[in-house]
Amino acid sequence: MKVGVTGGIGSGKSTVCRLFAQRGIAVYDSDAAAKRLMGEDAALRRGLTARFGAETFRGGELDRGYLAAIVFSDPQALADLNALVHPAVMRDFDAWAARQQGSYVILESAILFEAGLEGSVDKTLAVLAPRELRIERTCRRDGCDAAQVARRIAAQLDDDTVSARADYVLVNITEAELAPAVAEFDRIFSHEAQRY
Repeated sequence: MKVGVTGGIGSGKSTVCRLFAQRGIAVYDSDAAAKRLMGEDAALRRGLTARFGAETFRGGELDRGYLAAIVFSDPQALADLNALVHPAVMRDFDAWAARQQGSYVILESAILFEAGLEGSVDKTLAVLAPRELRIERTCRRDGCDAAQVARRIAAQLDDDTVSARADYVLVNITEAELAPAVAEFDRIFSHEAQRY
């Protein structure tokens, strides 16, 4: 069984996934995979070069600054980038999942719903947290100011939309409550995986 875990900036999605991993569950980090595949996958590299120009790769390496400057100022360019990257990531995820042991695996994706990836998993878990707590956590982690984080939160799906689309919701307030909550979801997913 494939479980998609998602959550906005500062929600604690990565912490939740780390706790699942500590319980022996295989976790696929789609963000890290996308970065790796943009460097390694020959077909994806050709697609990126065709769409964004030869400058996309400098000295054989992806020029992230060049690409970011294009896609974050042009919604169509961002959509085109996602249309190239997401299929490559999902092919890689499916191949990875087939090699894993255990009753279920996790796809960690910050943009699971935005990218339409929920159709590639059997169940979804959204990690939510109050807005002020998300801002505080992100500022502490990244050393940025609250206004920057608030803008990033505003650009993401709101919690009500995410809650409505997810099969399960985990509200992450304190670290102490998190491990027992993950243990309970592990029990639920292990039980549900018997049907797959």
